Amino acid sequence: MAEVLMNKEQIMEIIPHRDPFLLIDEVIEMEVGVRIKARKYIKEDEFWFKGHFPNYPVTPGVLMVEMLAQAGAVCMLSKPEYSGKIGLFGGIDKAKFRRQVVPGDVLDLDVEIIKQRGPVSTCKALASVDGEKAVSCEITCIITDK
Repeated sequence: MAEVLMNKEQIMEIIPHRDPFLLIDEVIEMEVGVRIKARKYIKEDEFWFKGHFPNYPVTPGVLMVEMLAQAGAVCMLSKPEYSGKIGLFGGIDKAKFRRQVVPGDVLDLDVEIIKQRGPVSTCKALASVDGEKAVSCEITCIITDK
């Protein structure tokens, strides 16, 4: 298993998300402002499983997109010039949902910044389980003051 670069406490020093909406558990690799690999351990007691769906727990696709966005935000907000700022959605394009993600899965979150112009960046994002694609999309993020 890969070495952990950042744990939840270290992630919370960079992005403002907190439980229950901090949706990444650790960062495995990062080239600041360029790419990141993060991870989410999908546990049986995740808040969304109570209603999505009772007796058939499936992680909502929109929450997996949020997980990818949070990973991308850690990558961008780790740049010194963005310290203390927040990342907001500017857009989500080309989203494809390819497999169900259920309790016990480990979701690998790979995000690469493919374009940046000032505080606006576009990321190519992929969430996978054991190398099998779960979600792919492009995310546009806007860095702003709190």
